[in-house]
Amino acid sequence: MNRKMSYKNIEKIKMFCKFMILLIFGVLLMAPFAWMVSVGFDRTANITMPFPPRLIPEEPTGFNFGIVFENGKLIQSYINSAIVTITSVLITVSSSLLAGYAFSKGKFKGKKLLFVIVLCTLMIPLEPRLIPLYKLFNSVDLLNTFWPLILPSIINGMLIFLCKQFFDQLPDTLREAAQIDGAGEFKIFFKVYFPLSGPIAATMVILAFIWSWNDFLWPLVVLTNQDLHTVPLYLASFSLENGTNLGGLTMALATVSVLPIIILYLFLQRYIIQSIALSGVKGE
Repeated sequence: MNRKMSYKNIEKIKMFCKFMILLIFGVLLMAPFAWMVSVGFDRTANITMPFPPRLIPEEPTGFNFGIVFENGKLIQSYINSAIVTITSVLITVSSSLLAGYAFSKGKFKGKKLLFVIVLCTLMIPLEPRLIPLYKLFNSVDLLNTFWPLILPSIINGMLIFLCKQFFDQLPDTLREAAQIDGAGEFKIFFKVYFPLSGPIAATMVILAFIWSWNDFLWPLVVLTNQDLHTVPLYLASFSLENGTNLGGLTMALATVSVLPIIILYLFLQRYIIQSIALSGVKGE
């Protein structure tokens, strides 16, 4: 009995230590974001940045956020980012689901080789591809349009890999039963496997949204027209022009720029947790 009690006490101590470690790291990770929001509500930060940093402004006010939302350029950059991001997410998630299903359940020659090639794309960073991509879109006269930001997202090695791993967990008997009923591959995918792919689709939406919304280097290269600038480009230009002279406005703008990501995650977090739980399910 004493051994059982001591074992339970040890487990409780372990769980408490794990909780405290996660809590400390969580606070450390959230501290910069909390400071950013705090400075955004601090009107005096437009004169001089508070030092040492404080989490609670002396005189909290929504003045900076009011100025930010009245800015027409910010609204335009939001519209631009929304067009690019929503289109990119739809294309990326759709193509990744189809490719992941094909690599998982399909039977065709060269499947393993093609999958290895897709995985190899993960090893090539953006920088070596900048000049070839720029020349390609320049040759078809698509610079200063949103197409260079949308079309490269058709193939995403990471999301295709995630989809394949997810579909590998689903039993092949579902496909075999549908084939017996005379269903083709597209019907099998859309009627059988697609309804089950909600969790992984939600995870991919979050990842694709973050990648597209926060993209900075590639839009900086192909979008020289300021009317087409996305939110990261506008935030960077605003920060360079004003520096720390308007620190409160800059931080308010940075806070507003990450709101769509936070809101989307809050809506889809339940499905993301489901995808993590389903990753341990074995298909028969």
